[in-house]
Amino acid sequence: MLVNKAYKFRIYPTKEQEILIAKTIGCSRYVFNHFLNQWNNTYKATGKGLTYHTCSAELTQLKKELEWLKEVDSIALQSSLKNLADSYLRYFKKQNKAPRFKSKKNQVQSYTTKETNNNIAIVDNKIKLPKLGLVRFAKSRNVHGRIIRATVRRNPSGKFFVSILAETEVQPLEKTESSIGIDLGITDFAILSDGKKIDNNKFTSKMEKKLKREQRKLSRRALLAKKKGIDLLDAKNYQKQRRKVARLYEKVANQRDDFLNKLSTEIIKNHDIVCIEDLNTKGMLRNHKLAKSISDVSWSAFVTKLEYKATWYGKTIVKISRWFPSSQICSDCGHQDGKKSLEIRDWTCPVCRQHHDRDINASKNILAEGLKMLASA
Repeated sequence: MLVNKAYKFRIYPTKEQEILIAKTIGCSRYVFNHFLNQWNNTYKATGKGLTYHTCSAELTQLKKELEWLKEVDSIALQSSLKNLADSYLRYFKKQNKAPRFKSKKNQVQSYTTKETNNNIAIVDNKIKLPKLGLVRFAKSRNVHGRIIRATVRRNPSGKFFVSILAETEVQPLEKTESSIGIDLGITDFAILSDGKKIDNNKFTSKMEKKLKREQRKLSRRALLAKKKGIDLLDAKNYQKQRRKVARLYEKVANQRDDFLNKLSTEIIKNHDIVCIEDLNTKGMLRNHKLAKSISDVSWSAFVTKLEYKATWYGKTIVKISRWFPSSQICSDCGHQDGKKSLEIRDWTCPVCRQHHDRDINASKNILAEGLKMLASA
């Protein structure tokens, strides 16, 4: 099965390459904003927007007027136009909000370029990128398949990364004849129907004390810069502290992503059918008491990883309704004994007298309901 697979690596550009990356990001942002403004004006005047091909033709003329646009990768500029056109297409289909102007103050700055005539390639411990040439990178694994495009990104921490999208062949995993139900939680990240509980590592909480201390320093330096009348972009002490805070957040994000990747891969490898609840994460985040904890556990990211890995490796994901009373039903006899509050973590069925751990019982019910749905489909 051919799939598009992303490979992310840290790159170590030279000072000259860093300057060219910054220029390319800036030019891509300028092109996006220029044509977004033009698109908006045309839409207000005529009731119709522009097209990618119209903007592409005008970009050629714009490059003659603005010589500095010729210094950077031309495909990156075309990619900005393509992203703008795609954004409007999704907007008119009511899939997202209208595209907005890009700011140089955005936390993450990036540009995308496409592979043509082997202009993106891995050469030993370096990666070849358009205009940049060979850039040293941390080669943590081999890139398999045909390279489609690359996205160069500068993180708030000041680190540079490249994401390579490649079309690669993925073979289905061997069948295990095993099924599992998963109940996602906060105290324990995941409770499996076989009785196993996956610990919630609470990555943000563990770093919270240090994050608060560094954030306070950042606020003090921002106030000091404003008192002196210095723009924050030019305030060296503020920028130094900002990068320090960004590195802490980046570390938390990397820890969480590594945990989710390893857990999702393990579950997909060991089970043919995975049954989970279709959780309304956005709605649950409105609960201010739980929002921080829910954000930290990243249920949505975990489910997304399970879904695409199941597609790749020939496994099945079954989502049951979020309204299914998995915690209220006895997994042994099926008796439903009213609604139980969240404080009740274990209970005994009044009919069959079986004692249940609330979460393990819920995961068993999720598995049973998922298999029933699969059988009737």
